[in-house]
Amino acid sequence: MRILIIEDDAQLAAYLTKALREVGATVDHAADGRDGLLLAAASDYDVLVIDRMLPSLDGLGVLRTLRASDNRTPVLILSALGEVDDRVEGLRAGGDDYLVKPFAFSELHARIEALLRRAVPDDQPQTRFQVGDLELDLLTREVTRAGKKVPLQPREFRLLEYLMRHAGQVVTRTMLLEHVWDYHFDPQTNVIDVHISRLRGKIDRDFDEPLLHTVRGAGYVIREPA
Repeated sequence: MRILIIEDDAQLAAYLTKALREVGATVDHAADGRDGLLLAAASDYDVLVIDRMLPSLDGLGVLRTLRASDNRTPVLILSALGEVDDRVEGLRAGGDDYLVKPFAFSELHARIEALLRRAVPDDQPQTRFQVGDLELDLLTREVTRAGKKVPLQPREFRLLEYLMRHAGQVVTRTMLLEHVWDYHFDPQTNVIDVHISRLRGKIDRDFDEPLLHTVRGAGYVIREPA
């Protein structure tokens, strides 16, 4: 699971980050509301843990902005404000749960697990993706274009899967580093460029209409032929 913690208390944030990683989560942290909002809007997280009182933009402001943009990621609000009216205000702002400080990590972890269970859709997850005549099957791990099999290495498959999940959208280098390579910093290598070049050679080289495009200064996009 991918979790974003938006918390200005450095000691608490470090503790939560360490504890959540120990139970298998991938964790990002933002120390103020504006940075947290940018991260939450730019990446796909399973749960957001948002402190209510934050510099730059308070937690409820972050939450209201996300909900106004139709971001439905489950949110657990953390706050020292524990009166009934405070909890009601947080839930009505779009929070899915509200945990009052101080708290035990075991309770926070259990609440996150409950939010994840609620977020699982009733219908079956998508296992096939198609862009033009390019098809990717998660179950068979096969990729075809115009009915012809395209052999991919595991990392190339993950890269293509991520691009196809976001077909028509510009995907940034940061997004690829985080979701395909699990890096949370830019290692200053050309690993993305190399894999994009290899992938483009395999899915576009023998076809008239390219599907994978570089958007200068922004990232990459896979889309239907014009």
